[in-house]
Amino acid sequence: MTTAVIVDVIRTPSGRGKPGGALSSVHPVDLAAGVLTAVLERNGLESSQIDDVLLGCVSQVGEQGVNIARNAVLAAGFDERVPATTIDRQCGSSQQAAHFAAQGVIAGAYDIVIAGGVESMSRVPLGTSAGPGQTASPRIRERYPDGLVHQGISAELIAARWGLSREDLDEFAAESHRRAAAALDAGLFDGQLLKVTTDAGEVSRDETVRAGTTPERLAELPAVFRTPDMEKRFPELDFRVTAGNSSPLTDGASAALIMSEEKADELGLRPRARFHSFAVVGDDPLMMLTGPIPATRRVLERAGLGVDDIDAFEVNEAFASVPLAWAHELGADLAKTNPWGGAIALGHALGSSGTRLLGTLVAYLESTGGRFGVQTMCEGGGLANATVIERL
Repeated sequence: MTTAVIVDVIRTPSGRGKPGGALSSVHPVDLAAGVLTAVLERNGLESSQIDDVLLGCVSQVGEQGVNIARNAVLAAGFDERVPATTIDRQCGSSQQAAHFAAQGVIAGAYDIVIAGGVESMSRVPLGTSAGPGQTASPRIRERYPDGLVHQGISAELIAARWGLSREDLDEFAAESHRRAAAALDAGLFDGQLLKVTTDAGEVSRDETVRAGTTPERLAELPAVFRTPDMEKRFPELDFRVTAGNSSPLTDGASAALIMSEEKADELGLRPRARFHSFAVVGDDPLMMLTGPIPATRRVLERAGLGVDDIDAFEVNEAFASVPLAWAHELGADLAKTNPWGGAIALGHALGSSGTRLLGTLVAYLESTGGRFGVQTMCEGGGLANATVIERL
């Protein structure tokens, strides 16, 4: 069977996803085009050698609409014959793009693919794609008469079900910032970070990391999802999710160069890791963010591996309660989970996050000599992807 390998992964720094953020002056098409161009330049490729470009993006409206992947390919100066498509599996969109790319290589449909993602949450705000006045369909309302909820409430429900205190959440969040700041200062992200030129100058460092964050400072922040309606519907919640123990709104783009091992050898490129196993699951859409638990179990079963065989886990920190509940259920070591920090510190540019995590995982395995890594992502609607990679 053809082996799909990862040759390179690159990303922009994470900019705060609000007006005035470090990357907010950059059109999302150009943000994505920058990482596409860099992938070619770093690996001595011509764009005509690329069989397809698969990019994740969640809010596919406005500047991110009309197939942003194709627009990014054109903006990057690629040969017009290079196709591209945009994928929405919510927060796991670019992880799904990497799955599709690798699976296409394994199936023999592709030789070389670029998979990645982009999200400019400063220019296309969270929720824009829902449009004004969007309501649940009659059949959805019939199936869920009490109504579904947004992810913040799901994070609260998870914290309550797993008995996670406000202190637990804040301590986890502060540790994420500490790890990310240490990794940045040690230059551990340098091999994957692309400098971005903006109207205000060059951006080369993640803007979302706050080195001085402490649990005590986070404890001062108010719960952000407490409303009279939610208090009435969920009287068991004491509301402990804050802006500080959640991932911030973020701008960013990322891309991975994926090809067959044979093609890498032919081109004289060094494969850094191979795709070992894949999983995607659906889960309870009310709890919504618990999907990484069954997804990880399924991908490990397919890989024939146990939790103790894994050298590092990248579990997206949409909210602190997600990886904490996941670790409790899997029996995973938190010391091996997001060891260079997670999305609470490094940001969560929705469509870009999957390949951002992939790049971090590959680099960490190389830095430490680890062999196997697992990446998993909670996703809107009660979905999750999981991937096992093996360092080469």
